Amino acid sequence: MLCLIGTVVAVTLADSAAADFQRARDRAGVEVRSVADPTDLTSTRRIFDTVWPGEGTQVQQNLLTALIHAGGYCAIAEIDGEPVGAALAVVGRHLDDGWQVHLHSHMAAVLDGFRNRHIGTALKLHQRMWAVERGIDAISWTFDPLVRRNAILNICKLGVDVKGYEIDFYGQMPDAINSGDPTDRVFAWWHLSSAKVADAVAGRVLPLDAAMLTQAGRDIHVVEIPADIVELRGADPVAARRWRLSLREHLTTALADGYCVIGVDRTGNYVLERERA
Repeated sequence: MLCLIGTVVAVTLADSAAADFQRARDRAGVEVRSVADPTDLTSTRRIFDTVWPGEGTQVQQNLLTALIHAGGYCAIAEIDGEPVGAALAVVGRHLDDGWQVHLHSHMAAVLDGFRNRHIGTALKLHQRMWAVERGIDAISWTFDPLVRRNAILNICKLGVDVKGYEIDFYGQMPDAINSGDPTDRVFAWWHLSSAKVADAVAGRVLPLDAAMLTQAGRDIHVVEIPADIVELRGADPVAARRWRLSLREHLTTALADGYCVIGVDRTGNYVLERERA
């Protein structure tokens, strides 16, 4: 009975993940498929190197081949046969009531000119479908907490839990986007079978409004982030640095005090709440 129930749940989740991906793919007008041949490898590396330009390459072809061969995930998104996005993930383990397998998404990129067309969402939902098909029920990744569009995508559209704050996690990175800026990151944990994820993918997770934030008895804390940190870094690096240090102080302090990120407000700022003892 239990095995049968478990099988039914697994099949239902796989079917749901496939259907969610197909809707996202159609909405974005892209085809997403796993990377398989040398041409795909070259196109994938070109996308990563274009999005994160700098000296050398983001990932050597022999390393990319090894990661895929070892069971990792790599996919490419195309429009009319033209590569416009790509994603790379590796299988990892985390300690949670024993060692559990998860997929760690290391890179996901969409070329400039094709952004804000839901292609990133289609890539993530392809990744979710791929993981579910292989019995993996959690995906993690890091993201820069200063990048508002990523916060909105991850929290509202995907339904991730935001965990931890790592100061200068990757160290100095030489690419044009990250060069000269501490690589502070937070972790996204995507629990694929959760109701929260199902609600987010279905469009039922919305920014939090002022009425909710002022409800009596709730210990709410709002942490502001800039409208576009990427643009600000280019226009005023000193101001961008101030934002980095301010957000670092506010988020690390709030998380240490027992607050958890529960969403974003209508402006795109983080909303945290602390449970009453």
